[in-house]
This record gives sequence, C-alpha cells and structure tokens, in this order.
Amino acid sequence: MRDEVKDYYGRQLTGSQDLATTACCDQAPPEHLKPVLARLHDEVVSRYYGCGLVAPAALEGMRILDLGSGSGRDVYLLSALVGEAGEVVGVDMTDEQLEVARRHQDYHRQAFGFERSNVRFLKGYIEALDELDLTPASFDIVISNCVINLSTDKAKVLSDVKRLLKPGGEFYFSDVYADRRVPAELARDPVLYGECLAGALYWNDFENLARASGFGDPRLVESRRLGIDNPAIEARLGSIRFYSATYRLFNIDALEPACEDYGQAVIYQGTLADMPDAFVLDGHHRIETGRVFPVCGNTWRMLAESRFAAHFEFIGNFDTHYGIFAGCGTTLPFDEESPAKAEAGGCC
Repeated sequence: MRDEVKDYYGRQLTGSQDLATTACCDQAPPEHLKPVLARLHDEVVSRYYGCGLVAPAALEGMRILDLGSGSGRDVYLLSALVGEAGEVVGVDMTDEQLEVARRHQDYHRQAFGFERSNVRFLKGYIEALDELDLTPASFDIVISNCVINLSTDKAKVLSDVKRLLKPGGEFYFSDVYADRRVPAELARDPVLYGECLAGALYWNDFENLARASGFGDPRLVESRRLGIDNPAIEARLGSIRFYSATYRLFNIDALEPACEDYGQAVIYQGTLADMPDAFVLDGHHRIETGRVFPVCGNTWRMLAESRFAAHFEFIGNFDTHYGIFAGCGTTLPFDEESPAKAEAGGCC
C-alpha cells in the first residue's frame, strides 16, 4: 500500500480539490494562528491535506519533528512559532511534495524575518525513522497531521517517536479514527486508503497501542465527526463512523494506566501568551488562571515534568493515594456532533 499512497499524494492529487471525500479537510484555525497562516506561500497551502490542528502552546525555542510533512504547511507554521532559536524538521516519502516544500524555504525565511532558515526536510518513511539521521531523545515535540493512518506499521511509528522524544516531550498529532475495526476488504482499497479512511485505526486499538509503545494515559485534546460527502464511498463504508481527533502523548515513563488520586492540585499562572485566561491540557482539563485545580497524578506529571512546568504552581505530592478519579471510562471518547451541525471545521 505504500507505493499506492506515494502515487496518490505525489501524482494524482494536485490540490485539495482532487480529494474524493472531505475526510482529509482542515479545521478553522484559532485567531492567534491566522496571521501566521496568511504569510505562508499559496502553493504550500494548496497542497496541504491535513485533518486537524497541530500547534500546541509554549513552542518558543522548541525542536519539532513533523511526520509526513507533505508540502510543508505545518513545518512553516511551526517555524514561525518556535522562532529562529528553534528548529522544525519535516519527513516525507513523496518526492513531489518535498520539492514543493523545499522550493519555498527561503521565501518563508524572509517572510518571518529570520537570518537563517530554521527548517529542513528529509526524505523517508515515518515507519523507518531509525534509518534517518535523527538523534534519539533530541526532539521536544513530534507532530503529525492526518498521516499515521497511512502508515502500514503504526506500532513502529509510535516506538520510533518514543525513542526520538526527550524525557517530558510529547507527541501531539491529529489523525482519523474509526468507531470500529475497518474490514480487511475495505482496508485494501487504494482510494479509501489514500483518503485516510481504510487505514484508520479503531480508537480503542489506537489507545492500547499507544500504551504498549510506552505512552501511558493518551489524552484526547479535541475531536469531531467526519463527513464523507461522496455517496458511493459512504455506501461502501456502511455504518462505520470516522472522526478527526487530536491526541497528545507524553514521554513520561511514570504515567499510570488510569487516573489515580493523590490529593494534588495545580494553579495556572496565566503566563502563556495565547492562553491568558485558562490553560487547556485536553478535552477534560481547562485550568482557569489563578484557580486551585485538583488533578490526578498523571496530569500532575504531564505539567510538572514537561515544558509547561514554569507556568504552574504545584500543590501536594505522591505520599498518599486516595483511589481512582471518577470518570476514567472506556466508552467512545469522540464528539458525536454531526458534521452538518459542527461549528468548527470548514472543509477544504
């Protein structure tokens, strides 16, 4: 399937208008990113096929790896946010997409007022990152936007990401997931695969795979139900529902399998420029500035042992265990709002 995907994204698609469905469609960006996106080259934006947003907070000076970087839209967006002291490395397997990305490298250097470019692009496969010149434990953040579903060895992708992240670093990525396992006969269809549907993992298989790869307690940041908008393909897919979801996986070995209560709390200082009123860790943790906010041990570690530590005051320790936090369930975690009613997410 790898060759079919390379052909689909390298030769068959010339822009988002060529997609057969609306599964690989972008979301409306937050206000603080719109000025940066407006400075990106038109060709880079037109050859973009992502399904979510992969720009978490606190990026200044960070070193970021983008898996399946394509035309470079997310690489260049993040290059502006990390600043000249940071670096963004893009990996993609498609010559045509890499050529577009590299062609506009100096354009973006000038657009952001940098003396030197802070990006580079490597040709390679995201399930073979160990074959590239990438130093273990050298990245603060790894991102990916609607690409993991295209990989034929998702377990290898996750294990390589774990190896490349610094302690306390995170894998912050958007992808497509299904509410059940996709039947094998559909998974072999090259168009469905290229449209980010046939290779989508069942959400619970993904969470179990993440834990098995060393990423304890995967956190869902946001999600939305995907529309297909192609009656013939919808008929083939039957009752399977698909979702665009953004997860963050922290490289913290001490995370536990569930949310355990140690009587701890945090106070957010309001010191992140784009989050003055509240810090959003995930879909269940909106931490208002100045408020004492009770947290489980895992959330404590995600904040205390990551780049976010300087922005919080920490109360308590791990001396006494009070049991499990309520609401740590295993039901479908995604937003069930229908595509027609969803406010977010203009499509391509």
